[in-house]
Amino acid sequence: MTPSTKDILAMAWPLALKAIMLHGIIVIDAYLVSPLGEKALAAMGLAGAISGLLLGILFAFSNATQIRIAQAFGSAGPVPLKTGFYCGLTINLAATGLGLVLAIAFSGQVIASFAQTEWISQQAQAYLDVFLFVVLAEAIGQCLTSHFNGCGKTKLSFQSYLIALPVNVVVSMGLIHGQFGLPQLGVVGAAYGTVVASVLRVGFLLVLFHRETGAYRTVKGWARGTFATSLWRHFVFSWPIAATFISMTIGTQVCMLLYARMSVNDFAALTIVSPWVQVLGVFGMSLAQATGIIMAQLLGAGAAEAELETFLRRAWRAALIAAGLVSLTYLGFALASGWIYDDLQLETRMALFSFLPVLLILPFPKGSNAICGQTLRAAGDTLYVMNIFIAGQWLFKVPLTLLFIEYLDLSVTWVFALFVLEEFFKFPMFHKRLFQGHWKRAPAML
Repeated sequence: MTPSTKDILAMAWPLALKAIMLHGIIVIDAYLVSPLGEKALAAMGLAGAISGLLLGILFAFSNATQIRIAQAFGSAGPVPLKTGFYCGLTINLAATGLGLVLAIAFSGQVIASFAQTEWISQQAQAYLDVFLFVVLAEAIGQCLTSHFNGCGKTKLSFQSYLIALPVNVVVSMGLIHGQFGLPQLGVVGAAYGTVVASVLRVGFLLVLFHRETGAYRTVKGWARGTFATSLWRHFVFSWPIAATFISMTIGTQVCMLLYARMSVNDFAALTIVSPWVQVLGVFGMSLAQATGIIMAQLLGAGAAEAELETFLRRAWRAALIAAGLVSLTYLGFALASGWIYDDLQLETRMALFSFLPVLLILPFPKGSNAICGQTLRAAGDTLYVMNIFIAGQWLFKVPLTLLFIEYLDLSVTWVFALFVLEEFFKFPMFHKRLFQGHWKRAPAML
């Protein structure tokens, strides 16, 4: 039976809540550290920029593993499932090892060059030194999450964050401020809290994984004959997804540096609206991610083209509804922005309200592009998807941001409009590729 819209939503909502909780950990840590002052927040933010890049690359590789696991789950064979998991784990550990070596070797120089004071530099380095254990734990945890998500059990990874979040809050609060009989460590206490929560989350997932699969110890062989061959094919599939993340991260930072050259009011307005776009965008991205998982399962099971097309139409309808709800939420934000941020200057609040037309339109092309991208990735077309994202970032958004700010001196409204214009730039490339239909006849990727 072709998966229904209800099946997509059932898989998507835990992914969305998990992503929101992941953002929530960062927000809560910043809130707990804030009583220590702006310098403490600056130290945490500086260390977070480096650790966030390491985790982001890890998440990108894990997203690729998730698709591979979904393909294996669709083929209903323990050997492909074992292959996908252990190849993904090997790549995660290798990427983490390289990232840790680079962080240990060069983070001190990077932090020292950007820190405004010696105290900020010391605190940022201390925070990062502890947080690297989180990166190591998540190398395993994210692979376990990918396994459960790829098998359609997205609630399990969500439940792991239900355990981790309160533990992180309690331990971080105690270690930052010396409460509950714990030592007062200041900024680095937040990192220790995250380590404890992450290790506990990984332990929870490991117990479930062993209980369900026995770690595949009794399963003999690999999908492509040897582990080395399987690992290489997994890496070929995965690296464009990781490269896409790195490119987008660098592009975003370049744009932020350009935004900083605008007036204080304009930069403040962009700084305020960006987290809203990121958090509310989680819903559309989670729906697309659920679509990609189910599509990979169908392709792995050798579903007929008619079944694939039927499921894709249902996914698009769900994406359209989700986009409409997000658009209404943006409307509420824009109308209430004057009340929410009543301590801001009038010019800043007017800039926020001027973003409304873009915010109302943005969820629709962004959601449709995401459905296309996840479907193409599910069929193994990761290199083409990477090329679209890189083109949108480096041939369109970044150069036009530079042009609008540095040379044309356009208003912040036009600069923010590039968020939606970039989606329209990618729209024909994504949809043309999808409508060509080659993805429905994708060769076996496992």
